[in-house]
Amino acid sequence: MYRIDTPKTDKQLEDYFHFRWEMLREPWNHPLGSEKDEYEQVGEHRMVVDGKGKIVAVGRVHLNMEEEAQIRHIAVAKDYQGKGLGKLIYSALEEVARQQGVKRLVTNSRRISIEFFEACGFVVEKEAPTEMGKLKRSQMIKKLSDVNQVMLHPKWCQELQNTWYETIPISEQMGIQLYQYSGKTLETRASLNKNINLHGTMFAGSIFSLATLTGWGMIHLKLKEKALSGEIVLGDGDIHYHKPITMQPRALCNIETLEGKFELLERNKKTAIKLQVDILDGESPVAEFKGVFWVLPNKAEE
Repeated sequence: MYRIDTPKTDKQLEDYFHFRWEMLREPWNHPLGSEKDEYEQVGEHRMVVDGKGKIVAVGRVHLNMEEEAQIRHIAVAKDYQGKGLGKLIYSALEEVARQQGVKRLVTNSRRISIEFFEACGFVVEKEAPTEMGKLKRSQMIKKLSDVNQVMLHPKWCQELQNTWYETIPISEQMGIQLYQYSGKTLETRASLNKNINLHGTMFAGSIFSLATLTGWGMIHLKLKEKALSGEIVLGDGDIHYHKPITMQPRALCNIETLEGKFELLERNKKTAIKLQVDILDGESPVAEFKGVFWVLPNKAEE
């Protein structure tokens, strides 16, 4: 069982930097202190710890400019490599960058790390200055997709996001965001770091909440498109979990899964809408939610 932590106390920071030195500087006979640079105070630090609190992976991200951040010092303990912890720590760092409005990530990678960063979506751009005067590096970049890259009816989407945060405050604490809406598909995402359990995976309850809000949001946007209105309530929800979420929680609702008669609302009658929400961890399907939502006509104003 693993979890992502932010080193905060003096002891945690001491252990964090010592681990970084052991992994990235000691093998090259560089002294203690060489693992630090001028960006430590402004960077965001993350570490993965095991069930006993032992640090097994670390990494840092810092802003270079308003829309660019740099990933540095990712390291995984030798005995823990091959378990996906490198991607886990990277995912946490990318999430921090996205929350700060970053549009582009850069990293200066040694040859042995290029394959890892390519798997995370980076491409080699050019040679970078050598590290510590002798280690050749390549500058790699990753352009982060704009949250509004595919956003039909952006005003309605923003209103929906605001409604979630204002009426369901826990949705903001969970880091749930409307990621894209094409008219046919609604995608939402959540912060793994804000919903992580002691096993280093996403809480089942958080997954259910993400799925429910996604289905609710799809119906809300369809009502807007049809110039209809009504109160949307969950009547029944059933979810099947297949795999844990360890990296990037995503929820997708496709219009093809919707079943119901919206026109009943025009006659001031309630209607039931059935739909399915697929839950993914990055690109891997991990769960399916099937729900029945009731749309109740608005009460006539007196």
